[in-house]
Amino acid sequence: MLVHAPRLARCAVRTDLTNFRKWDYFSYMESVLSNDTSVDQRIAQRLKGLRAERGWSLDQLATRSAISRATLSRLENAEVSPTANVLGKLCAVYGLTMSRLMHMVEGEFPALVRGEAQAVWNDPEIGFRRRSVSPPAQTLAAEALECEIDPGTRITYDEPPRPGLEHHLLMVNGKLAVTVGGQTYNLHPGDCLRYQLFGPSAFATPADSGARYFLFMV
Repeated sequence: MLVHAPRLARCAVRTDLTNFRKWDYFSYMESVLSNDTSVDQRIAQRLKGLRAERGWSLDQLATRSAISRATLSRLENAEVSPTANVLGKLCAVYGLTMSRLMHMVEGEFPALVRGEAQAVWNDPEIGFRRRSVSPPAQTLAAEALECEIDPGTRITYDEPPRPGLEHHLLMVNGKLAVTVGGQTYNLHPGDCLRYQLFGPSAFATPADSGARYFLFMV
């Protein structure tokens, strides 16, 4: 699943990836943000707000998330850019998907989302791309993503942001092995894998093929 806190490995050269800081947005998305406020600053404000809503101290959040107090403080003050690993842990604590957190950062969007207006998160180093086809709304439960993984890549997740989150994965191109509930499914174009996620999961592509698929979550 490509929305939570991934640990990514490509072949034997790279065992993990925590630097997922480069989120690419189309030009219209950049115009949504004010000229004097960066994405990192907006994320920092949202994270600080989520903690304040729950009445937690930094020490309490550090205990719940297994992230150091110093790191949390620097994140909330926009002194460092958040990694996917850290954001995933915080999303799990707050019961949010990463897409929903980013929606809170970006603000509202119209009912019709044009193709050129859909945010794309891209990590060229590992070869992973995710397009938010239908960004999540505060009052709507479902969201849709288009994902692409390069050949020879493995992505693992320790836990879902919310236990029991429903997934429908529709393969479009390539080959993909998905492991959920201790069982591995080898997917090909046209296959649809449906599952509820309660624990760890993993996604892997063979050395000779990448994968492109749509992921619908409820």
